[in-house]
Amino acid sequence: MTTSHIVCPNCGAINRLETQRMANKPICGKCKQPLFQGSAVELNDQTFSKHINKNDIPVVVDFWAAWCGPCKMMAPAFQQAAIQLEPHIRFAKLDTENNPQTATQFNIRSIPTMILFKKGQEVARQAGAMSEAQISQWIQANK
Repeated sequence: MTTSHIVCPNCGAINRLETQRMANKPICGKCKQPLFQGSAVELNDQTFSKHINKNDIPVVVDFWAAWCGPCKMMAPAFQQAAIQLEPHIRFAKLDTENNPQTATQFNIRSIPTMILFKKGQEVARQAGAMSEAQISQWIQANK
């Protein structure tokens, strides 16, 4: 029996889950909310590290800002990719304007920028808006 640690997108609790049960709409042991909601988790400077380092599944983060036209254009595609690829990939978003510490830590120079993390380590980075198909293909090629 293989297990994975999954950080709850609602309360931040770390859940241990049998890997083969991930697609069965698991709920958090603490807050009883779904662990996968088919949407990106909103991260901030305080929650970023926990989600990146404690999830055993890969995490793709969209670094964006509210004033960014290409970011707004890519948002629905990122949402569609989340619906398609969860629960095997965690999708997250970080607003660089409101969370400059994390944006600086990862040297974000242009937005949107997506970074794919595995076990806390950056494994791939892509700058620029992409379609849902391009996002999915990029993730599959790098996970």
